[in-house]
Amino acid sequence: MARRIIGIHEKLPILESLPLSFQHLTAMFGATILVPILLGVDPAIALLMNGIGTLIYTWVTKGGIPAYLGSSFAFIAPAMLVIGSYGGFSHAQSGFIFFGLFFIAISFVVKYWGIRWIDIVMPPAVMGAVVAIIGLELAPVAAQMSGLAPWPTAVGQTVQPFIMSPNVVIVSMFTLIVGMIGSVLFKGFMQVIPILFAVIAGYVLALSMGMVDIAKISNAEWFALPKFSTPVFDINAIFIIAPACIVVLAEHISHLIVTGKITESDLMAKPGLHRSLLGDGISNVLSGFAGSPPNTTYGENIGVMAITRVYSVWVIRGAAILAIAFSLIGKVSAAIQTIPDAVMGGITMLLYGVIAVQGFRMFVEQKVDFSKNSNMVLGAITFVVGVSGASINIGSVQLKGMAFAAIIGVVLSLLFWGFSKLGIMNKEE
Repeated sequence: MARRIIGIHEKLPILESLPLSFQHLTAMFGATILVPILLGVDPAIALLMNGIGTLIYTWVTKGGIPAYLGSSFAFIAPAMLVIGSYGGFSHAQSGFIFFGLFFIAISFVVKYWGIRWIDIVMPPAVMGAVVAIIGLELAPVAAQMSGLAPWPTAVGQTVQPFIMSPNVVIVSMFTLIVGMIGSVLFKGFMQVIPILFAVIAGYVLALSMGMVDIAKISNAEWFALPKFSTPVFDINAIFIIAPACIVVLAEHISHLIVTGKITESDLMAKPGLHRSLLGDGISNVLSGFAGSPPNTTYGENIGVMAITRVYSVWVIRGAAILAIAFSLIGKVSAAIQTIPDAVMGGITMLLYGVIAVQGFRMFVEQKVDFSKNSNMVLGAITFVVGVSGASINIGSVQLKGMAFAAIIGVVLSLLFWGFSKLGIMNKEE
């Protein structure tokens, strides 16, 4: 029997939709609150504004793109520099607002100039590699959370020998195995919630092993308003944060393309990249004024859709509404925050792996001919730059991983396109 696919515009009954929405919430929760924690901001404000931003995004895109907007990691380094040396988080907010305005401006450029240029600057040989790198560069984080690899050591810190924690590994591997088996063997409604089921199963096991901080839930307030912050205009902060906008633009385009491949829809054309950028831009302008870190489309949620084949925007909207509600209900928010790293590490090993495989799927579906030297070189160099740890600093922003690979891929693609136009490169190459 063919597996059920829930389409982008399909609206499910509330009893079916609620657990599906909660599944998306649990997938993005850990990463989206980590960013404000690192920046010294109330996580509840990020949860609130990301929920509101996702609702705005789905409205601007006419309910045509199933994407959740979570806190972006690309702005952590420049924001920390602004916070530490240029007046604090309120000054960084002006850079976040600029980022939103930048996306809005680019959306109008795309609207009037179209998207054909994307095939030139990021052909399938590059795009497939970039999408695969998104998952591959996140994979070490999943391994670290799972207790299978050491966390990075801070500069100047004494390197300690890595000692594997048996309990962490047991919980993470149990969660991973439940997610794997559920994704393959579950039937009926259980077939569309294997990620949620795996997280709950892992949480119960971690609770029985004393790995859950119950006191954090009991000490939390039932109702609490997030802490808002007023922005301070600072041109220095804008210049420091601006380079990260290019990184997130490449990430946004990559995420939209892979989401289109998963849902078998040309989302770049309809509802269009311009609407996607506009919705994300408006969301970030509002977040910047409210005191929340910037957001971006989330790979974790793309992974959930790829596994469950539930693409409904209504499910994404449900996750956004839950995020808004949980930002105001302290005990519920605290309960989700107590999900151990081991549980999230186990399930993200599956999610990040699925994202990487989607990149290879693009090579197959786009029929990329690697017998052509140009495709071979584009794919090879993009991969090497993305997974080798190579990096370059542009101001306060360090480009590495997917972002650096995307930029190198674009430069090479334009170079080869120029060669072909000048007639100095054979079309067969």
